[in-house]
Amino acid sequence: MEWLTDHKLPIGPSAKALVDWLTDNATWFFDGISMVLETMISGILWLLQTPHPLVIVALATGLAYFVHRTVGFALFVLASLLLIINQGYWEETTETLALVVGASAVCMAVGVPLGVAAAHRPKLYAAMRPVLDLMQTIPTFVYLIPALILFGLGMVPGLIATVIFAIPAPIRLTQLGVSSTPTQLIEAGEAFGATKRQLLWKVELPYAMPQIMAGLTQTIMLSLSMVVIAALVGADGLGVPTLRALNTVNIARGFEVGVAIVLIAIVLDRFFRVRENGGSR
Repeated sequence: MEWLTDHKLPIGPSAKALVDWLTDNATWFFDGISMVLETMISGILWLLQTPHPLVIVALATGLAYFVHRTVGFALFVLASLLLIINQGYWEETTETLALVVGASAVCMAVGVPLGVAAAHRPKLYAAMRPVLDLMQTIPTFVYLIPALILFGLGMVPGLIATVIFAIPAPIRLTQLGVSSTPTQLIEAGEAFGATKRQLLWKVELPYAMPQIMAGLTQTIMLSLSMVVIAALVGADGLGVPTLRALNTVNIARGFEVGVAIVLIAIVLDRFFRVRENGGSR
């Protein structure tokens, strides 16, 4: 076995050389991305933290009733947010929401077009599949290191790591939804003279909408699962008190933060989930 280990493939050194090259030659590019993402996160935080918390609670409750038309869900949103305020984690919750909303927006903006392209080009999807598998299976701490080097401490590297981990979900589900559009619908559209663009917007995307929305809910859940990991690189939010509870073995604080994360996850999941027939659940 010594002959095999003596001729080790330079995987690690090659990765380090790539990161060093990016650090030396593409700093302007990563600084630009960082500025854009920081502006987006700051804008979301301004919207969530500038008004009084009770104003945000009232708006969220009203929006929940408007979207789902059920008093039960609106009351659940009201009780969940009031409980979070009562436990003293409102600021951390808004920071986590900013990270989740920002990561979900980036994932959907990039993932849906890639999923559509993959559905129309099977060879492209075959090439993307191992990359998507790698993004979801490689330990998160591995790409936290280059993200930290390229973007520094703060919310941005946490958002980047979250996007890398969560973006395979919208790509896969969009590809599944578009590629499963019945041939009869495509042929009917072509018979009426629809162009490829019209087929995409009028036939394929509406048919794939349940899968796309499932991709959105999966992205939100995966983003929430990254809040503690993101806290390791300086991202604010509910991950910070979770890490403090872990370091001090504080069961009470850990349970409080865990309940807040679960409530946010349930609210967001129910908020964006739709029935297969197109109605809200």
